[in-house]
Amino acid sequence: MHKLRPLLKRLFTPITIMLVPHSRSTSLSFSMPSALFGLLLVFVCLGIVYTVSLSSHVLDYYVMKKEHSYMSGQFKSIQATIRSLKASEVELKQLISQGSRKKVLNAVKQEENDGSINVEELKRQISESMESVADIKKYLAKEQNTYRATPLGWPVDGKFSSGFGMRIHPQTGEKKFHSGVDFSAPNGTPIHVTADGIVSFADWSKGNGKIVVVEHGHGYTTVYAHNSRIDVKPGQTVKRGQVIGTTGATGNATGPHVHYEVWKDGIYVNPSKFIGEQLHKNHPEDQDAS
Repeated sequence: MHKLRPLLKRLFTPITIMLVPHSRSTSLSFSMPSALFGLLLVFVCLGIVYTVSLSSHVLDYYVMKKEHSYMSGQFKSIQATIRSLKASEVELKQLISQGSRKKVLNAVKQEENDGSINVEELKRQISESMESVADIKKYLAKEQNTYRATPLGWPVDGKFSSGFGMRIHPQTGEKKFHSGVDFSAPNGTPIHVTADGIVSFADWSKGNGKIVVVEHGHGYTTVYAHNSRIDVKPGQTVKRGQVIGTTGATGNATGPHVHYEVWKDGIYVNPSKFIGEQLHKNHPEDQDAS
């Protein structure tokens, strides 16, 4: 107890603090125990340390926010670049799939359509369709009735407008080969398949617009181009006279019509011989077009 007395005496020894303001001559003074003064100093120091620490955190926050904004912008830029690269990759694959330098160049430039079907390109698309729809191959593997498989009659109730063979192209005015026949009819007129068969292709095909291809067996294939609507799908079995779509002017066409082709063993032939005697009487020149 005797040892604590000097310590307590020191702790409670008053300290006088004097403040001398510049604005007036009288000074202010107040006294407080040494212990209280020391405690105040401790709190002041802690406050200073806390304030400095808080300022540092605030500064770090703004730095991190700025960095996040920058990184976010960079990330969006990278995403845009990746999307652009993927789109370019898809286009490149489509070009490479053409299989040759000549076909790639033809695919890059705008296709010039002379009113005939691009047989090789369409065959490629049909081949891909047949690979994905096994029922088409199964159908063709069966022996079909020759009569039901042979194209017969007009595909649409319309007006015969262009024959098979050399003709003056309605758009370019140049003389070019026409690989099928055209029937003009109001937009939306039903198109009928001309023989029993199975649909091997029903989609868009470049300058030919919406097109339907039907395999009939015995080497026969019929093609219906520039449709406004397609009502069948690959792998679907159809009967002669069934509606497969409607006339239109999709692709490279001057007006609503159906471009009709008949193929035998993959080679187009004059459809006139399958359409009927009426066409030969009205257009005798078509007999020599093949």
